[in-house]
Amino acid sequence: MNKLRVIIADDERPAREFLKSILREFELVELVGEAENGADAIELIKAVKPDLAILDLKMPEVSGLDAVKMLRKTQMPLVAFVTAHDEFAVQAFELNAVDYLLKPVERSRLAETIARASERLEHEDWRAIESEKIKTAAAEYDHSTRTELIERIPVKVREEIYLIPVEDIASIIADGELLHITTAKNQKYTINYRLKDLEPRLDPHKFVRLSRGAIANLSYVKSISPMPGGTYSVTLTNSQEIASSRLQSKILRAKLLKL
Repeated sequence: MNKLRVIIADDERPAREFLKSILREFELVELVGEAENGADAIELIKAVKPDLAILDLKMPEVSGLDAVKMLRKTQMPLVAFVTAHDEFAVQAFELNAVDYLLKPVERSRLAETIARASERLEHEDWRAIESEKIKTAAAEYDHSTRTELIERIPVKVREEIYLIPVEDIASIIADGELLHITTAKNQKYTINYRLKDLEPRLDPHKFVRLSRGAIANLSYVKSISPMPGGTYSVTLTNSQEIASSRLQSKILRAKLLKL
């Protein structure tokens, strides 16, 4: 009997080591790779073509759910998401028969996931079925957790408060607890806010994260230049240049730089 080829992805090394220690107890499982973020998980899945991918749901910048949404149907493995007690995720996964493991992962529950995966691989059209289930679950999860988008950002300049239209913003750069906002006309403002709290309130179809501390408006991206180490330099129409991180460069390639 062929072994079940498995990859794991989690941004926390102890969590990966714990999962690996349990997986080694299953004779019919072969661990063929591990990743520490969602972007690397995408590349790993494409490279090793595992039967099953066990992905942490909430990894920084690129979540497990984001990762599988970027795969083509022909690249989709069977997937089990590892999550804390996220009621929206659990509900979406249960409604659509998407496998999930609650933290801390228990050996008996992992055994069920492995058994289900082996059984599903026997279906001729399992890849299309899995892809559709995850697509529907992702849409339901996104809908349940969606935050209302904002149209203007209030900024204080001396004693006056200005309302900056979000559509005029070219970039937002984090500096500790401060955010530096630059508009398409190179007007600059600073607000006391956290990027991770503001990002969910920006239209994801218009704003893209370039690094852990930078977001840019796609409407004002003029050019994207490759840099050493697999990163990019992004030039905006206001002449602002922002370096993308290695991780986010992979996302740019997957989402924007392919026809």
